[in-house]
Amino acid sequence: MDVLITGASRGIGRATAIQLAGHGGRVVVNYLRNEEAAEVTAELVRKAGGTPVIVQGDVRDPKDLKRIAKTLDRYDAVIHNAALGVLKPCDKIRANQWDLTMEVSVRPLWLLTMECLDRLVEGSSVIGISSLGSVKFVPGYAAMGAAKGALESLTRQLAVELSPKKIRVNTVRGGLVDTDALNYFHEKDKVIETAEKITPMGRLGTAHDIAQIVDLLLDKRAGWLTGQIITADGGLSLV
Repeated sequence: MDVLITGASRGIGRATAIQLAGHGGRVVVNYLRNEEAAEVTAELVRKAGGTPVIVQGDVRDPKDLKRIAKTLDRYDAVIHNAALGVLKPCDKIRANQWDLTMEVSVRPLWLLTMECLDRLVEGSSVIGISSLGSVKFVPGYAAMGAAKGALESLTRQLAVELSPKKIRVNTVRGGLVDTDALNYFHEKDKVIETAEKITPMGRLGTAHDIAQIVDLLLDKRAGWLTGQIITADGGLSLV
């Protein structure tokens, strides 16, 4: 299985790279700045049975996306995991911060998919990574929530448009996941404590939890699933 993962140097991206490496094949590890972290991911991919291919690139830059897409001659899956943006209330967000959030967190799902289209084999998948902030209020999540909501809408549009090519498009919507991203939340400890208390499964998600859902969506037994937003949150959205 040959896959491309944006933002694969840490967190959910790294966990997904390791998970999918278990199938063998090549894993394109995209990163923005932290080459050392990307090298760590690459070594973990090797240990898991895959062949890592590290590629630096800014997913905001269309030229970089074109270059990233050309890393391999074929793909069984393209996974847009990279996300970056501002966590501020609406009245504190600057226009350039809003644009940054959209350009990193949602636009590459469209543009990278288009750049990879001739390399996506029949039966392949495109997968986005979203969060509950797309449908629920989260303090300071206005820009990122809007980006994730747009990503989910784009998932449905792409699913229909790419279906003649036998390419499936789905998105995993995660609950509160224990990654470095939590460090950017206001009152982080309180957020974690509240989530652990009200989540029916009694804990935060892990990057591995989300990676396993991505893996499930790539399984041939999921071949009738497309245009779906799969919520993996330990039941948090139910309360």
